Amino acid sequence: MAIETKPAELKVDPVIEEMMRAGLHFGHKTSKTHPNMKPYISAMRNTIHVIDMKFTQLKLDEALGFLRKCREENKVILMVGTRTSLRGIVKETALAVGCPFVAERWIGGTLTNFDMTQKRLDELKELGIARERGDWQKYTKKEQAELLNRMESLEEKFGGIKQLTGPPAVVFVCDLDENEIAVREAKKLGVPVVAIVDTNNDPKSVDYPIPANNDASSSVQYILSKVQQALSAATPTA
Repeated sequence: MAIETKPAELKVDPVIEEMMRAGLHFGHKTSKTHPNMKPYISAMRNTIHVIDMKFTQLKLDEALGFLRKCREENKVILMVGTRTSLRGIVKETALAVGCPFVAERWIGGTLTNFDMTQKRLDELKELGIARERGDWQKYTKKEQAELLNRMESLEEKFGGIKQLTGPPAVVFVCDLDENEIAVREAKKLGVPVVAIVDTNNDPKSVDYPIPANNDASSSVQYILSKVQQALSAATPTA
């Protein structure tokens, strides 16, 4: 009598399964796929390219190792994510690990014209000091309102990078298609770039690409949670 056997169950890597639950594997429509992303694609579903999570796991580990090493060497990591849906996540993560960040619009020349950036940072600092000291009281209400508007504008644009005293050692970009200027400025200065690259991005434009969905907040949040864990666990040298 033949013995009925059950097919062997497919074992799924728990980390890959976790990444898929967060939606890291969903790319863009096939018509928008960048040619250099093809090696990282495993399938197509309803005209949407699916990212191979084995590569995502590998590249994420490489990026985390690099970022951890930078933190251990006390190097400054600038986090960038300006898409509206990502701003809160980027700011929260950056503050948690003590990194400068840009969560609003990237201002052209932030890195390549850092002398001008430094002037804006100095102005922001001086306005805050003058206000706390009560120096604003000598101005009319209209003038005080103008000073406040100026300070709030500078805070919105440069508040996340107040701790910078020069270009960072590394730039981490969440939404590559939104921040091509930031990447170009970093590359011009020889600053390594770590970035989440979706199927419509060029992975060769950055030093440490992490192939994954960079549109869904759940995907970006997952990656940033791993970045936070890696940086928090790193022990900076004295």
